Amino acid sequence: MELSENKIIKTQKETVWSALMSAEVLSKCIPGCQQMTGNPEDGFEATVVQKVGPVKATFRGKVTLSDVLLGESLKLSGEGKGGAAGFAKGEATVNLTEDNNVTTLSYSVKAKVGGKLAQLGSRIIDGFAKKMADQFFENFKATVEGTAITEEK
Repeated sequence: MELSENKIIKTQKETVWSALMSAEVLSKCIPGCQQMTGNPEDGFEATVVQKVGPVKATFRGKVTLSDVLLGESLKLSGEGKGGAAGFAKGEATVNLTEDNNVTTLSYSVKAKVGGKLAQLGSRIIDGFAKKMADQFFENFKATVEGTAITEEK
């Protein structure tokens, strides 16, 4: 599954960059995130509960940052294991540009799954992955802009 999109965030690039580096901010934005720890240098560890079709699983995984160009771009790479449900792994390349205190966050995501999840079929998996990416970046935008709506996880 591959996906590319842009989000317009009504704040300065430095604010957006700082939020991308914060485990606290990221944990609020990841749908189903139960816990997140870590830092940009060592990576982040997270526990996420998600239901994909008929399969509900708790994923435990790690996200690392690479190709970091301070304040401009980075690559997030992660892998989560969901026990009998299988695994999910992927990477996202994120680029930031600013014009008049408005930041454009461009992202490109590649993801794949294995185990029981892979048996659900690519249409279900691709739809779910797109929904998750859209939800994360919408949550991120709202959080950074200060318009986040508190949701139950």
